[in-house]
This record gives sequence, C-alpha cells and structure tokens, in this order.
Amino acid sequence: MTIAAIIPARMASSRFPGKPLKYILGLSMIEHVRRRVNLCEAIDDVIVATCDQEIIDEVEKYGGKAVMTSNSHESCVDRVEEAASKLGADIIINVQGDMPLVNPNSLLALAQPLLQDENIHYTDMMAPIIEKSEINNANVVKVVSSLSGNAMYYTRETIPSPRKAGRQKIRYFKQLGINAFRRDSLKHFTSLARTPLEIIESVDMNRLLENGLHIKLIKTESVTIGVDTPEDLLLVDDLMNGDILFPKYKDFK
Repeated sequence: MTIAAIIPARMASSRFPGKPLKYILGLSMIEHVRRRVNLCEAIDDVIVATCDQEIIDEVEKYGGKAVMTSNSHESCVDRVEEAASKLGADIIINVQGDMPLVNPNSLLALAQPLLQDENIHYTDMMAPIIEKSEINNANVVKVVSSLSGNAMYYTRETIPSPRKAGRQKIRYFKQLGINAFRRDSLKHFTSLARTPLEIIESVDMNRLLENGLHIKLIKTESVTIGVDTPEDLLLVDDLMNGDILFPKYKDFK
C-alpha cells in the first residue's frame, strides 16, 4: 500500500492571517511542516494543498510539491480530498500546515491501523494536554475517547467537566489536526453534508461521528503545537531552538 501525506494550508485565517509563511528560525512554517513530514520513511509522497499562489511559490522554491485547490472549501478535509483525487495513494495522511513541531515518527503509528485492519477507515491523533491554559482555550480542540479507543466527541469546550469530576483525576486530551484515511473513505467523508455539531463546534471530524462512523484515536506523547496566534508562533520559535529534528532538515531541500 502506498501512503501520501497532504498538508493543507491557506493564507486567509481569522485568527492569524498569513501564518503559513511566517518564519521560525529562518524557515517558513509551511516548510518546517513539509520537511519534517518528509523525514517519515513510510510516506511515499508529500504534497502541499493550497488555494494561494504565494504558498505554492514558497514550496516549489525549495523543490517541494504543491497543488492548487479550490478557494471555496469550508473544511480542510475537503481540500485534502481534492488533492488526494489526483494521486494514486491508498492511504492519505492529513497534516495541518500549522504544525511545525510535528513528529514524523508518529505518522507511521497513525497509518498502521489502516494497514493492519481493513475494518478501520479513519484514524486521528491525540495528545495529553499538559499546559493547564489549553484546557479552557477555545483554539484547542478537545476529544474524549471510548474504552475501545474510538472518538466519542470533539469540542472546543472543557470536556470532561472538572466540576462534575470532583476529586477524581481527569486527563484531558487534544486533537492535533493530524489524521489518516483510506482513499475511498476520505471520498465518502467529503460526500457527506456538513452536520449540525460539526458546524457548532467547528470540528470537521464530528461529521463522521454524527453519521455513525468510527474514528480510531492514536495517542502520542510528542510535543505538538498548532500555531493559531502570534503568541503560539513565539512559543514554537523558542521550542524549535532545542528541537533535535530541526538540524536534520534545516538545510535540506
């Protein structure tokens, strides 16, 4: 089976316009993501999907692959599917273009359930919330899991309820915006109409749950931060100074 990683990115962002081309230690954010994903040996192809010529120019400047997609997509998954329809890959990994600290080693773990079990069609990566400030941060999507490891719900609110838990210890998890699909499953996903809870929560994975489909959650302990604000960019810039992967790709094209 062949695996392709597609990185959706666009310049328009209500919270942080132009963020894909913001620089982190001399390299644009979209290039950090693309190069780190390229470090995963299990991935056969890495494509940036965008509706902005500036992003295509940035990627191609360094020899990367980028495709132009429609500027009318309401969901990044729709953008990924459009790009995937032009490829022959069996499994598609969606890595958001604002994840400059993504760990390439974790991407294989995301694809493995699809490679090993034909009954699994969707996987999604989650990580424990370490910083307490993220628990109440609406920019951070929280996810709760069933005992069997499938997603139950995605929300930007605090879940589970700390008030109702009392003294019971709660472990909060966040969705990272990194997921994988079988090619046909991705096409089915985007054929479904947007759903009420997807719209309310502004989380496209709820579309699958509302249609009775299962999403296998994959846990990672890797530090992965989505850049939603200029403050996030400053934090990532600081963390990148001590990142062990950065020296491996900073001069790579």
